[in-house]
Amino acid sequence: MKTIVTLLVVMSIFVESALSDAQQPAKVPRIAFLAGGSRSGDSLLIETFWQRMKKLGYIEGQNIAAEYRFAEGAPERLPNLAAELLRLNVDIIVAPGSGALAAKKATNTMPIVVTYAGDPVGSGLVASLAHPGGNVTGLSGFVSELGGKQLELLKEAFPRVSRVGVLWENRTNPSGIGQDELLLGEMKVAAGALRVTLQPLELRGLDNFETAFSAIKGKRANALIVLRTPLTTTHRTRIVDFAAKSRLPAMYGDREFVDAGGLMSYGVNIADLWGRAAVYVDKILKGAKPTDLPVEQPTKFELLCNLKAAKQIGLKIPPNVLARADKVIK
Repeated sequence: MKTIVTLLVVMSIFVESALSDAQQPAKVPRIAFLAGGSRSGDSLLIETFWQRMKKLGYIEGQNIAAEYRFAEGAPERLPNLAAELLRLNVDIIVAPGSGALAAKKATNTMPIVVTYAGDPVGSGLVASLAHPGGNVTGLSGFVSELGGKQLELLKEAFPRVSRVGVLWENRTNPSGIGQDELLLGEMKVAAGALRVTLQPLELRGLDNFETAFSAIKGKRANALIVLRTPLTTTHRTRIVDFAAKSRLPAMYGDREFVDAGGLMSYGVNIADLWGRAAVYVDKILKGAKPTDLPVEQPTKFELLCNLKAAKQIGLKIPPNVLARADKVIK
């Protein structure tokens, strides 16, 4: 009889334990976004990321949670924001290049998925594209000769262009050469062949915009190229407005500037890279290690032309350029 009672008690405890385990809610994974720009400025990219995550079975606020930290164009804030995310013990950090660098300096164990890095190897984010070798993987945005191509397209659209101001931001890599410097180097090579004088104007912070704008006017630049950086994307409306008021034909680094009223853009489809980053997050949440996931290089490039913006400053984009555009805003 005692044996039966003991058995019943043991079974009861086992059943209660099983029921208790079954009632425990499944752990909801948490990812974090860390970027040098702003949430409003990166809204399209974040939306594209979540659209891809939804296709993979994740819905924010239901079976996955998210934290957002943005430096608002002030990269010096990134280390503190990265440290804050580490204290929250999130599962994965999702970040473009500058955010990923800050995150990697803060941790060598937490998985980091980079959505867009100009040169992930040169910046020290990964050992190589095929074998990242650490806690970082994701998407590369570096494309050889991109800077030269942007200048060529600008000159093809507006043959009279002879002096081109270039807004860039010095974000030096551990290797000593930043992405913008690489693009500038390519532009200088192309400028010689195109008989164009480049006038590089470095942005160091928010207070530097008016100085750069004054320099563009003072040097009598008759065109403008704006490289894609956390600072320029955060304040793209301000830059686009300046170009329009100054009646300068301008080439930008991605479509977000054209969506904000800019004239032309040529570059990597950044939104596509953010969508691909969701695939990396999914794999890591399912057990994959960043070191085993090769870094992907961009495959989509796009040329956008804004006829409305051209008309506002009294310009016409020639038919041969429009025929090559992936999108024309009328």
